[in-house]
Amino acid sequence: MAVAGASGPVMGREDVDLALERLAAEHEAVETSLLALQDHSGRRLLEGAELTGVTKERWARTDAAVTALWAHFEAYTDALGAARELRARHRWPTQTELARLTELLRGDGITVLGGTVPDHERSLTGPAVASEQLSLDELVRRMNTWYDQAMETVAAADSVWSALPARIDLLAAETQRVRSLAHSVGVRPGEHPAGDELASLVAELTQLRARTVSDPLAFWTPRPAPGRPDTTGYDSAGRRLEEIRREVEAVLHVRDDAEHRLARLRDVMSRADRTLTEARSARVEVLSKILASDVPAVSGPAAALHEQLGAAEEFARTAQWHRLSPLLDSLEGHADDELLRARESLTAVTAPLAVRAELRGRLDAYRAKVARLGMAEDPLLIERYDQARRLLWSAPCDLGAADRTVRRYQQAVAELGTGPRTPTDRTGPG
Repeated sequence: MAVAGASGPVMGREDVDLALERLAAEHEAVETSLLALQDHSGRRLLEGAELTGVTKERWARTDAAVTALWAHFEAYTDALGAARELRARHRWPTQTELARLTELLRGDGITVLGGTVPDHERSLTGPAVASEQLSLDELVRRMNTWYDQAMETVAAADSVWSALPARIDLLAAETQRVRSLAHSVGVRPGEHPAGDELASLVAELTQLRARTVSDPLAFWTPRPAPGRPDTTGYDSAGRRLEEIRREVEAVLHVRDDAEHRLARLRDVMSRADRTLTEARSARVEVLSKILASDVPAVSGPAAALHEQLGAAEEFARTAQWHRLSPLLDSLEGHADDELLRARESLTAVTAPLAVRAELRGRLDAYRAKVARLGMAEDPLLIERYDQARRLLWSAPCDLGAADRTVRRYQQAVAELGTGPRTPTDRTGPG
């Protein structure tokens, strides 16, 4: 019969060794997670941003939780180190040593200062205290809870920052183009309702972008899991812009049909030129970020079409309508083809970035699945996830190698999720 101690029956030598092995693996997993949290782009942005509203309040709590995480991890590390040191003294530990090891591994003998516990956690158990006596299991429970809360906060903020401001900028740029077109036909604030709407929309987009930067969590919808950015304001602004655009086009139709067709041609060719310029810039970015040799080259703008457009505008200015009409018929078809070619070029050039984004999304999705299955601390999964993440977040990124590592991670998740593992499964590849 085992001797009873303060923490229950005294553990035997084999029980102690098994517990130390388990705790060592757990310690490594926790440390890896904490370092990942420390390096998360969302956390770095939150630390440096001028926050307001919901995000400011939530980040204050999250920052306190992260501080507590590290304090508890240090206490966990010290306790594990003390247990290892005590176990290493003798091959066959004495009963006294086994009792002490039992206390370290199962008892509430780990001291944590009350000041390291976030206020919202203290409120669950009463007022703040000078210190607490906790077990290793309680330490891990707390660290897991705070880590999940912290990762939820930083990941949500990062998702909003990655999605909304850039989209708002594109919509604002499109709004400015519509505004310039509206001004050219006399649709201005105070002179036409669409002009007032445009001015209001510009101000609204400016305010919307500022709010997404300072308070990203106000634009996060956590349900259904895993959550997504709330694009309600952005979508509403987009619909308003489309309505304004239709009104401006209605004004354009009042004007001479030829002038309308010339304006459309200018817009289509301008968009084609901008798209080609964007494709050339994107190609440079792809070559610097993706390890690839098959990125297609991007041609320049169609000079002949621009020359023909100049001739058409001259025909309109000099009222040569009989010569303008057939030229416009030809130009409209060629301009649409040019815009399509430019868009196809941009799509082809940015395809590697889309592949990389899909791989990143798949990796994150499987990591979330791992967390739901309770396998987040499995060493093999951690190793394979880290391999895939390093490849996907390195530059230039080897997409072939990254795809293989993501598939290996998926395979490991599938294998580990179908049944119990043996000790040899945890060693990973040789």
